[in-house]
Amino acid sequence: MNLFDVYPRYEIEPVKGQGCFVWDRDEKKYLDLYCGHAVISIGHSHPHYVSKVGSQLKNLGFYSNSVRISLQEDLAKKLGELSGYPDYDLFLCNSGAEATENAMKLASFHTRRKKIIVFEKGFHGRTSLAMEATDNRKQLAPVNESGNVIRLPLNDLSAVATVMDDSVAGIIVEGIQGIAGIYEPTSNFLQGLEKLCKDNGSLLILDEVQSGYGRSGKFFAHQYHDVKPDIITTGKGMANGFPMASVLISPEIEAWHGMLGTTFGGNHLACAAGLATLEILEKEDLILNAQKMGNYLISALKEIPGVVEVRGRGLMIGVELEYPSKEVRARLLFDHNIFTGSADNPNTLRILPPLCVSTKELDQLIEALKKITKA
Repeated sequence: MNLFDVYPRYEIEPVKGQGCFVWDRDEKKYLDLYCGHAVISIGHSHPHYVSKVGSQLKNLGFYSNSVRISLQEDLAKKLGELSGYPDYDLFLCNSGAEATENAMKLASFHTRRKKIIVFEKGFHGRTSLAMEATDNRKQLAPVNESGNVIRLPLNDLSAVATVMDDSVAGIIVEGIQGIAGIYEPTSNFLQGLEKLCKDNGSLLILDEVQSGYGRSGKFFAHQYHDVKPDIITTGKGMANGFPMASVLISPEIEAWHGMLGTTFGGNHLACAAGLATLEILEKEDLILNAQKMGNYLISALKEIPGVVEVRGRGLMIGVELEYPSKEVRARLLFDHNIFTGSADNPNTLRILPPLCVSTKELDQLIEALKKITKA
């Protein structure tokens, strides 16, 4: 049997990681400033993380949600404290796409409506309605086209106001658009969406799958804009590489048995990984570090020749160049041993380091980019 060939890959195989670095089979060392799509939040193989997950595995790796799992309660309490949402409820699942599906399902259950407003260039996952909410026609299979999604330009509040009616269950928007190339909704736009939802009886859903968990320099990117969504989705950096995601749910939304469900979501190993991640974020003050290191890097990147614009907050950064970024990304990887990411905007390089990164590692990127852009 062969692998189904759906991923373009570099012929590099990381086999070991520590902090901000990974090593391949030939023991070549690479600086990881992409973290597998922003998944590694606290750094590779953090000792506390390894210890906590390993200890849990020795005791019990899995049981289903048909029994009490007190680790889930511990995780919910810690997440509520650190995120600023202690009064919200938590539903645990496995991936950002699953979190998106459940968030939109909740909005529909709560309002008894069908329509979801989404935004151009947005990415919300590749399953069912999440795929229809994602702005990529090539990846949209005919079976995903329900007709329940309304797509509008980002930051165009008047366009949203025009279509808001009693068919709209909710609006979903990314705290910062990631795959698109790091584009941010404005404060006026998010605050306007919040008001339109309240006035119309719809729910506001903030997709923080990539932009959450401290990456922006706040726990959630929307916390820069003084809004309080009804539903928040998380994923990627939530358990530092262990598959885990969640939906944070306003106390105004009532649960009933069977409303949502998952086999593996919130299992013992996932919760141990999720708790360890939160504990390290708090103990090592990594969210503040993300803010400081982001400010440092953004300032330095703006001075590099060939850079048109630098977008983002914290350690979620898009660098738009005067030319396609593909060759720059390849040279960073093969000439300088630095992993970075691409974006739907072909001229944009995405920088998504671990939140433990220091100026020493960031200077490697800055110096490498200076050499490449001068060549």
